[in-house]
This record gives sequence, C-alpha cells and structure tokens, in this order.
Amino acid sequence: MRPSLLRLSLLLATLFQEVALAQPAATPDAGPASRSADPAKALVGIWGGEGTYGPEVRGGLTLVRDPGGWRASIGGFTVPGVLEKQTLTFTLPGGQGDFRGSLSPDGKRILGHWIQPRIQVGGVRYATPVELRPLQKDVWRGSVTPLEDRFTLYLVVQEMPDGAIHAFVRNPEKNLGRQGAFRVSLKDDAVQLVEVRSGGMRFTGTYDASAEKLSLNVLFLGTLDLTRRERDQAVGLYPRTPAEPVYTYRKPIADGDGWATASLADVAMDEAPIRALVQGILDTTPGPTPTPLIEGLLIARHGKLVVEEYFHGQDSERPHDLRSASKTFAPMLVGAAIDQGAKLRPESPVYPLLPGGTALAAQDPRKARITVEHLMTMTSGLACDDNDDSSPGNENTLQEQPSDWYTYTLNLPMAREPGADAAVYCSAGMHLLGAVLHQTTGTWLPELFERTVAAPLQMRRHHINLSPDGDAYLGGGLYLRPRDALKLGQLYLSGGIWNGRRVISRRWVERSTARHAEMSPGRTYGYAWWRHELKVGGRVYAEYEAGGNGGQYVMVVPELDLAVAFTGANYSQFALWKRFREELLPRYILAAARP
Repeated sequence: MRPSLLRLSLLLATLFQEVALAQPAATPDAGPASRSADPAKALVGIWGGEGTYGPEVRGGLTLVRDPGGWRASIGGFTVPGVLEKQTLTFTLPGGQGDFRGSLSPDGKRILGHWIQPRIQVGGVRYATPVELRPLQKDVWRGSVTPLEDRFTLYLVVQEMPDGAIHAFVRNPEKNLGRQGAFRVSLKDDAVQLVEVRSGGMRFTGTYDASAEKLSLNVLFLGTLDLTRRERDQAVGLYPRTPAEPVYTYRKPIADGDGWATASLADVAMDEAPIRALVQGILDTTPGPTPTPLIEGLLIARHGKLVVEEYFHGQDSERPHDLRSASKTFAPMLVGAAIDQGAKLRPESPVYPLLPGGTALAAQDPRKARITVEHLMTMTSGLACDDNDDSSPGNENTLQEQPSDWYTYTLNLPMAREPGADAAVYCSAGMHLLGAVLHQTTGTWLPELFERTVAAPLQMRRHHINLSPDGDAYLGGGLYLRPRDALKLGQLYLSGGIWNGRRVISRRWVERSTARHAEMSPGRTYGYAWWRHELKVGGRVYAEYEAGGNGGQYVMVVPELDLAVAFTGANYSQFALWKRFREELLPRYILAAARP
C-alpha cells in the first residue's frame, strides 16, 4: 500500500475536525417536536460531487527532428528536446510535465514515459508509457493519457425513524469517512456533519437552497460542491447503475489484450455459486454500516478469462490502484533481470551492490549479511516495521523524507539478525530492491518495468508512482487495469509463460512462491507472495496471493488451475477486505471449480 494515501485520509480527518471545532456545536436533541421542524430535513437525499484537479496537459504529443534539433508540441506548449546518450527528454515550463524516451533502432517508434506533475490527491508523481509512431519523415505522434487526479464524494442524508437527520459518506478513491454515520445540522446556511462515534470526523460547509448546492470544505483541495443526484446519477455510490435486480452471467469479451475468454461451463465451473457471489455484491445497499466494497471481480481458469465484473463505477479500461499488491512485481523484476544476465542473485549481498554501500555496511556487521533475498522476503533485519509507528523505517516515516529514500533505508539501524524466519512487513526494504535493480541493469525502473513486464504481458495502460528522486517506488501504488493485474497471477500459474511466451523462468516462479518466512501465524511469505491454506468442505487448497490495502488481490490456486483478482475500496478496513479471501474465495469461487 501507499501509506501516503492513508496519511491523506488521516490528515483530512484531522483537518476537518480542526475546522469543525471552531464552529458552533450541534444543537442538542430537543425531542420529537423539535425534530419535526429540523431545518436539516431540507438536505435529505443523495448528494454527489466530483473534483478533478488535472493534470491539464494531455492528448496529442508531436515530436519533430530537424537540422536544429528536436521539438516537442503538446497542450499548447512547444519546447526543445534534448538527446543525450540515446535518451530524448523535454520539460514543460511551470512543472507541467516531462517526457523521457528513446527512438527505436529502426526509427519507426519512439517509446517513452510521460511524467505528470505531483497530484493533489495523494501527493506523488506518476510515469505513464507513451508510444509515438511516424506521421512522416522525422515526425512522430502519440497520445498522452496521464492518471486523472480526482476526488469523488457522495453524501446520503436520511431522516431516521425517530426524526433525527443522519448521513453517511462514500469516497471511492480514499474511503474517507469509512462509511461511518454522521449527525447533520443546518443553521441558516451553515452545515455541520459530526460523526456519531466518539472522536470521529467532522465536516463543515454551506447550503445554497436556491441553487440546490451543498458545499463542503475539503481544505487543501478547496471547496467541493455537491449537487442532488437521483439513483441512476450516483454511479460510484451503488454497485451498478442502473440497478441490475437479477444478475445474468455473461462470458467476458476478448479485446486483443492477450486474454482468451471462455464460459464457466467451458472450464468446468458451476455457474450457480458465481451468480450467487455477484448477486450478493449487487444486493449490497450503501449505508452507514461498513460493508465490503468490491469494485472488480475477475476469474481465470485453465488460462482463460471466464468472469469479468465491475461495480461502483469501475470498468475494464480504468486502471485501479493496486496498493501493496504491486509489491510482488519487485521480485519479478529481479527474476527477469537475472534471466537477462544481470550480475545478481538472490544470495547477493545488498550493500556492496550500491554506491557507498560498503562504507554504510560498516555501521553494523549484520548489514553486510543482508541479501537480495532478505529484501524480497522482508527478513532483512533492518529497523523497518510498517505496523509500528515508532519504527524509523515505517513507510510513513520513509515517505516524509524529502529525497534519497534509498540512502535513508540503508542508514536504518538493525533490529534483528538478517534471515530470521519471522518476517516483518517492510515496504522500505522492497523499495530498496529498486536501487539494486537500477545499479545492476543501468536502467530507469519505469523503462525496466515496461520492457520486462508490461510489454511481454501485453499490458494496455498503467501508471507508476515515483519517489522524490524520480525513480519508481516499488513499495506499492502501481495503477493497472484489472485485466492486466490478473495476468500476474496467470503468469505464475503457468510457470512463467504468458500467451505462449516465456517471461520469467519456471525456476524463479517456483522459488518465488515457496515458503521463505512466516509473517504471522498461519501466514507464510515467499518473494512478496502471501501463502495460505484454504478449506472447502473436506479439502484443503494451497493458495498464494499478492495483496494490497482496500481489497486489492491477485490470487492463485495451483491445484485448481485458477487465478482470481479482486479490486476494492475498503481502504484501512482490513477486517472487511480480508473477507474476500477468507470467505468469498472459498465459499463461492473454489466451490464452483470442479477438480
């Protein structure tokens, strides 16, 4: 996961509360007669608002080569390009974006990445692949589609049986409010929402009755205007819009991204349990009681995509934040680099591989014994524990550093001996694999990911979040289309082959998914793969998965030749999203798969 996103939710909660505390307290309950005249009744209904904060520069990108050099044109800007050591770059004024790419040897394509400005909702930069093709001699054109910086808020105001006016909040991007219940008050045009639970969040704003507009203060995001919505206008609030009272199974559509598709019957899966699962998702009613918020469900068996369903406004082409599920790509990159000849092995000591690392290792002799495998299995022994706020290597603390997260991690003190069987969840260590990969391959990580993962897996669109130093952050936060995320599971299930092409070695797959450490009782860990045993009736199935905050899962059940992907929005609600694996997977999906 990206704790910076979690910090955003916590920061919003704190800031909302600080603003609200300066406002008059909500009027105490004065009984039924008072409630009947409660002015807050005017707010009853569904309210929705969307804030889009850019990036403004997008669309057609044209690169021209002439005797005077390179020129780039996009979004009304025309700037010179610089070609150095086969890498072509340009930067727009005002920090509006950067490009980094190279011309293919045959001159037919320019492959690169667009680096967008830091987003407001999350605070990081993203790199997005761009391919430009020739229009004519020395002219290439492509399209830039950056990650949209958006924030959506639904507010549902209801009159309770006792006449009190309550509301709940739904925020798909960050789960702000976590579906909690709020008391609503309206005095003149001032609105206040106070969460029912003690010490909860508070929102303040204004209501313009003539314009039917509710404006809430979202501080550094500014004022977010909400308007009334009908049921069929609240796309992200309900599981499906318009409502689908009775679910009908449909075979997924093949769309040229490498997935063969089939029906459930074609792969010996019973339709009834799958229909029951999807119907249960569709029947979920939004309300103040926290419920599983599943946004995507995909199932592949025998190498074919057989279920593809989206909910809460999601669709097949919209990349989803995988949070920590994208950690699993870091060891995959290591395996691919080894396969392609990098001077690297799982047993390679980490510190000697990095500039100045040998001197840093002298701080503690145990550091010299940290290997690449220790980073991949979270057994480095560094004082790095994401579940301990006081740990100096906690991901929140790491991301508060203004630059050079690699050196910060290398300088962490040791807390235990490297290689201990008990793993400690450490995003900083997984990110440190990026320094190892950059140093041993000499490649910018987004380019390495594109060449060794995205291109061979026929990924259509993705966005890689960057650290302050401009390289990819491997601790989580990659945006992928759900169909492309599921390819990770299918690749490992197939022994390293995707669509007939070997992407990583079978040996690396076997080593990656083997037991290397215990993360907690009943949960063992491979190379960024979680390992479990699931019971279905009288049978026990081995399962391994990539998992991320909110309910981002790529699950593999080898015995059933099955790969499953969930995407979700239960951020910071582990008790809810772990149910995707513990209940939904065995009860419906595994039960549907005939051996």
